[in-house]
Amino acid sequence: MMKIANRIGIVGGGSWATALAKVLQNQSKKINWFIRRQEIIDSIQNFGHNPDYLSSTEFNSSLLYLSNDLEDIIKRSDIIIFGIPAAFLHKQLEGIDPKLLNEKIIISAIKGIVPEYNAVISHYFHTIYNTPAQNFGMIAGPCHAEEVVMDKLSYITLASKNSDITTLMSDLFSTRNIKVTVSSDVEGIEFASVLKNIYAVAAGISVGLGYGDNFLSVLTIGAILELRRFLDAINHCKRDINLSSYSGDIIVTSYSQFSRNRAFGNLIGKGYSVNYSRIEMKQVAEGYYAAKCMTEINELYKVDMPIVNTVFNILYRNVSPAIEMRKLADRLN
Repeated sequence: MMKIANRIGIVGGGSWATALAKVLQNQSKKINWFIRRQEIIDSIQNFGHNPDYLSSTEFNSSLLYLSNDLEDIIKRSDIIIFGIPAAFLHKQLEGIDPKLLNEKIIISAIKGIVPEYNAVISHYFHTIYNTPAQNFGMIAGPCHAEEVVMDKLSYITLASKNSDITTLMSDLFSTRNIKVTVSSDVEGIEFASVLKNIYAVAAGISVGLGYGDNFLSVLTIGAILELRRFLDAINHCKRDINLSSYSGDIIVTSYSQFSRNRAFGNLIGKGYSVNYSRIEMKQVAEGYYAAKCMTEINELYKVDMPIVNTVFNILYRNVSPAIEMRKLADRLN
């Protein structure tokens, strides 16, 4: 078993990063926490709250080392959990010496694609920072940050090619109300985490247009079948698509009141422009970026993905949501 030191760093100040920090603090773990904005750091240090995300969540600042110097956090940490939107990851890491990440354990809590490279997070770190598969792990759903910090029963999937890393993460994140599943299918779960955001945007658009639960159930089944076709095309490893780490994540993101991707789609379905909806959200809807990236990635695989195509046409080709969803409805059964 590999020896892993346990100085933990978190990169990101949004909902998911805040929830993970709270879970670790509940385990009495000390955390090195990178947050970009100094005013957020000041608020957590002085008042024990993140004022912008999950603001009712309380922190013991004596267990936190907070900094807006990413290089400092990386140097202080052996395990680095990245919890920022994929669209901002490359820009945030620009200027960081790749050698600083040598021998670090990289854990992705990111559910998106790095748009500059059309790469899932494991591929990005391997390509740009030479992170070997044995040093990489990820945290996936199905769960929402809001329910995690409310101590509601939640389920997370921990994936790595290295069983030592999944064991370590299980020890860190298994609690009375967090049930953990482990997997070695890193690529499959990463793409499932990406695609479920696109499917949630489609769900939100349908609700905004006035479609009911009957259609939403058919849309969800169509999304699960579409995911299976794509994962079978990229690799044929043994996996059960019906498990919660795949289908469960699609369901919770498509139906939940906490889903920002569904909320984003809902605004568009109600007639608001894409740009207005993005501004109104005040949070990043990963499905917006993922729709373009997945459309480009699928040019290589040529998988039949009508839901992804529908969302892409609405978001990037300015096609009427009503027309596109009607076409999609005629294809699903």
